[in-house]
Amino acid sequence: MSMGQRIAPIKRPITEQMKGKTLAWTMIAVVVALAAMFLVRLHVHRPPSIRRSIPIEGAVIRRDADTRKELPIENVTVTASDGVVSATTQSDAAGYFKLDLQRQVWSGQPIVVHFRHPDYEPYDLNLQAGRLVIDESLHVVAMVPLPESPKGAPGAKESVVSNIRVRYTINSRTQSNVGSAVKTFQVVNQGNVPCVKHQLCSPDKKWKASRGSATLDAGQDNTFGNVRASCIAGPCPFTKIDDSGFKNGGRYITVSAIDWSNTATFLLEAEVFHTAISSNVRESYPVIFGRALNFTLPPTQEGVSLEGEIDGAPMVFPLGPDLYLSWATCTARTSQGSDQTTVYRCELKPGYRF
Repeated sequence: MSMGQRIAPIKRPITEQMKGKTLAWTMIAVVVALAAMFLVRLHVHRPPSIRRSIPIEGAVIRRDADTRKELPIENVTVTASDGVVSATTQSDAAGYFKLDLQRQVWSGQPIVVHFRHPDYEPYDLNLQAGRLVIDESLHVVAMVPLPESPKGAPGAKESVVSNIRVRYTINSRTQSNVGSAVKTFQVVNQGNVPCVKHQLCSPDKKWKASRGSATLDAGQDNTFGNVRASCIAGPCPFTKIDDSGFKNGGRYITVSAIDWSNTATFLLEAEVFHTAISSNVRESYPVIFGRALNFTLPPTQEGVSLEGEIDGAPMVFPLGPDLYLSWATCTARTSQGSDQTTVYRCELKPGYRF
């Protein structure tokens, strides 16, 4: 080959170029698919602690060295804020509060919960809510009561409240046996008649049967109890009594029976009970801690009043639906248990002492 001649470049076959491009695009597609799967899994399997709603739950009580005097505080305004969003609620008669603060998922701003009540010093609670950790503790907040402003002339004598008793009425239903009732009835049938389709038949579907029934009324404010029904005459082994109409008693009872032999006679008997409402007056004694008295009453109570002495003079104070007393401020709440007990608390007003 002479020096003046050029060497032609070596060209790859077209098939190799296509294979290279196909491999490159395949790798790109795999990378894109893996990235998409990662993003989907990140969205679906987001850690449960990362949420938009942050629950804040707890109770507000009065601060006192004696735990028996750490009374719940009602109507405390509770406000939670992270500087951008906020939520507000009020404590109930048990001092309980719960609110949900709606915020950005990835926000790491601290949360400040403000507690405000006109009779207590302000209280602020700082909560840390990071990106992955949220404080879900039950927060018990003890607020310091403000000093009571003196009323009346300096050195004025406080009225003494003593010998407090709780008086209330319980209404209950009572039943007394006032008699009995008896009734007979017959089921007329002819025995040994084969059962035909669409007829009432014996339990084994072999013989034709008949049905009969009887009904009793106990009268106004009366109910039946100890109801009995039985076959007393005829081919009783070939009868069946239906007790669904009288097994639970009540003012009206019905008994029915079927008979797949000859005519049978049945007897229905029951005792009659008269229902009346009786009222019983009851008394209980409250428990006193500091300047507050506490007592509980059953859910069926009515006409609650407090009897006691003010400076030695006996008095009766009806509590009424507004829970008003001239010498104390009262609150009531229903317990969370199945018994639905009502919990009362009455705190002395200024100028009175136990």
